[in-house]
Amino acid sequence: MALTETVPADAPPAHEGILRRQSLRESAARTYARSLPIVPVRARGLTIEGADGRRYLDCLSGAGTLALGHNHPVVLEAIRTVLDSGAPLHILDLATPVKDAFTTELFATLPGELSEKGRIQFCGPAGTDAVEAAFTLVRTATGRSGLMAFSGAYHGMTSDALAASGGARHTAVTRLPYPYDYRCPFGTGGERGAELSARWTENLLDDHKSGVPRPAGMILEPVQGEGGVIPAPPSWLRRMREITAAREIPLIVDEVQTGVGRTGTFWAVEQSGIVPDVLVLSKAIGGSLPLAVIVYREELDAWQPGAHAGTFRGNQLAMAAGTATLAHVRRNGLDRRAAELGTRMLARLGGLAAAHDCIGDVRGRGLMLGVELVDRDADADATGARPADPVLAAAVQQACLDRGLIVELGGRHSAVVRLLPPLTITDEQADAILDRLADAITAAGRAPPRPKGSSPTTLRGTSA
Repeated sequence: MALTETVPADAPPAHEGILRRQSLRESAARTYARSLPIVPVRARGLTIEGADGRRYLDCLSGAGTLALGHNHPVVLEAIRTVLDSGAPLHILDLATPVKDAFTTELFATLPGELSEKGRIQFCGPAGTDAVEAAFTLVRTATGRSGLMAFSGAYHGMTSDALAASGGARHTAVTRLPYPYDYRCPFGTGGERGAELSARWTENLLDDHKSGVPRPAGMILEPVQGEGGVIPAPPSWLRRMREITAAREIPLIVDEVQTGVGRTGTFWAVEQSGIVPDVLVLSKAIGGSLPLAVIVYREELDAWQPGAHAGTFRGNQLAMAAGTATLAHVRRNGLDRRAAELGTRMLARLGGLAAAHDCIGDVRGRGLMLGVELVDRDADADATGARPADPVLAAAVQQACLDRGLIVELGGRHSAVVRLLPPLTITDEQADAILDRLADAITAAGRAPPRPKGSSPTTLRGTSA
């Protein structure tokens, strides 16, 4: 007779042991695991099931990686096809049919000259590797070394990527003011704030005594993600394009999080009509698997073989999953769907803001949305903005988790609740997300209704 192990009736659930071992073994640098203590075991679309049997609506989507949600059938089929074919899975930068199909599909979606005459460099597996490649590219092409970046930016965790991000400490990167209506660095907001940002940039570049030599490139995000879901006005993006083009400064646009339909167009730059010199792409282009590339104008292709490499830049499964994802978004118009649904969700968030003094601002584009939480008891500044309330934001995030909703926090003070649902969500799922968020804000205990007659919060950056 076989012996079986008897589990004590009072033994803690298995998932609690997994979480405990994670806390003992993993580094102090872990992030998401701290605020989201769940053990996912199954997932499909918007839904994650934990080892404890609870189900969650996932509005983090792998930090924007899962354009089609978890385990979409077209992605799984693409991966299975490669696995069953016997094709090599690790090929460095060699040419393969899988790679050729990915490149062809990607180029079919690109704007303007990048689609017609662009060049592509496959980098390491993460977006930060692509950012580093972009910097190497423009430095080689221009012979210059300096870079221009923007306050609040996030471009990755490698040395140069960190130097160009908002938390940099020791850096040769010149920091420029990013348009931010709710907390405008010039105290004006709107088009006036964006215009002053552009003038500041022009003055630094044209004043020979500014101490800022002409840089090798400028990098920006069309919507700052980690910075708090801050959309750049299309007119400002056009000014940045004009300023850089007139001075022969390559413009690098980081679409790691905004790309593949997320903001309501296939690429966020389409909403302004600009074509950058370099596009940095990762996250959703790999269909949930690690993949990162840069696409750039052919005249910048001046680097030598091996100037930027990476052992895992030939991820065949990621390329197959990415091809399936890109094609599915393009053929089914999921970018347009994101624009339409995002507009409705943003309008409802505006109504939520009108009912709660603790919501200072709601904004976003497409299905990249943010709710900035503030201290309702503090005085507003001259522009009407109250101090950010990260304690309340953390309480709302926990209340969301208690209600089966996974959200992330971002922004200057980690006080912006970020919503990044997959592009495949239904209207009913969108309503469920917002119902749970509204209930969580109320449950956090610091959001009584506004007095009657007060004005609702302005909606920032509505979907195109």
